[in-house]
Amino acid sequence: MTTDRRLALWAGIFYLATFITSFPALALKTPLLAGETEPGLAAWGLVFEITLAFTCVGTAIAILPLARRVSETLAVGFVVSRTMEAGVILTGVAAVLALITLGPTSAIAPALVELHDAAFLLGPAFMSSINAFLLGTIMLRGRLVPRIIPIIGLIGAPLLLLSSYGVVLGLWEQTGTVGALAAVPIALWEFSLGVWLIVKGVRMPAPTPSAATTASAPATAAR
Repeated sequence: MTTDRRLALWAGIFYLATFITSFPALALKTPLLAGETEPGLAAWGLVFEITLAFTCVGTAIAILPLARRVSETLAVGFVVSRTMEAGVILTGVAAVLALITLGPTSAIAPALVELHDAAFLLGPAFMSSINAFLLGTIMLRGRLVPRIIPIIGLIGAPLLLLSSYGVVLGLWEQTGTVGALAAVPIALWEFSLGVWLIVKGVRMPAPTPSAATTASAPATAAR
């Protein structure tokens, strides 16, 4: 297995791991956030969510050597964006950890729930749309995967971004119908990209004529 294939494989594994961890994380912590006394379930939810944060960073690290061949700026931007998403997720984890310790009847419980909800909006919503724009542009420009995959991400990115602004303005709920529908293209983009990277890897572009000339110049001079 080549280095490129191995990097693509790990990037795909990390992407699918975000799916495996994100859904149970939300389901397990929801009862506590709703005011029920379910610290055990919430604790397991945080195990999944902490792992989710790690996998977010893992996707960026694995894809960086491949993405930077297409665009150094976009590749570094994706690493920064993905790392910011992980940091916001961990902020929500800290809020739920405090809620587990203090209990849902604590005087500051509502504030902790609001902090978690804000982190949930900034991470899986706002930052996911930025991630899709950056990596989708890289994948499309470099033709690393079939065009339809990044196109889905680039269509979903502005939809999710606008939906997130709507949540901030109080027009609808993030988990309501509008917010859920706006998140579907991004979920499809990330899932399809993860599967493709695992099964097929990436198609790295051939060196440009200028790059090839530059690479051969030292050899020519040596003669």
